[in-house]
Amino acid sequence: MSENTTPSLGELDQIAFVVSDLDRAVIFLRDQVGLKLLFQLPPGLAFFQCGSVRLMVTQPEGERAAGANSTLYFKVADIDAEFAAMQARGITFEDEPHMIANMPDHELWMVFFRDPDGSLLGLMCEKR
Repeated sequence: MSENTTPSLGELDQIAFVVSDLDRAVIFLRDQVGLKLLFQLPPGLAFFQCGSVRLMVTQPEGERAAGANSTLYFKVADIDAEFAAMQARGITFEDEPHMIANMPDHELWMVFFRDPDGSLLGLMCEKR
């Protein structure tokens, strides 16, 4: 790329998330986390809507391994209400909702849980 060329990347559109058991992951993400399942494709893909980003759930291929994913952070409007709703759907959290940082115009709150493969997931909320 030359010095005068500006990258023209758009917003992030899709994230791949590796799981060991696709059927178990679909049940967890759809029924317990509450994500909207868009569609599934054989032999082992499922797609969920996460705001404007699509989450592609797949089984390991090549060097990728389940449980060794990056952390997924889901933005929520009311972290306390979502925490309670997800607990009622069987999610076990690692902690309680707590403030991470006091920003100039809001407080950043988070709480964390794990998927069946042990990958870390989080809820994040900007409280004003």
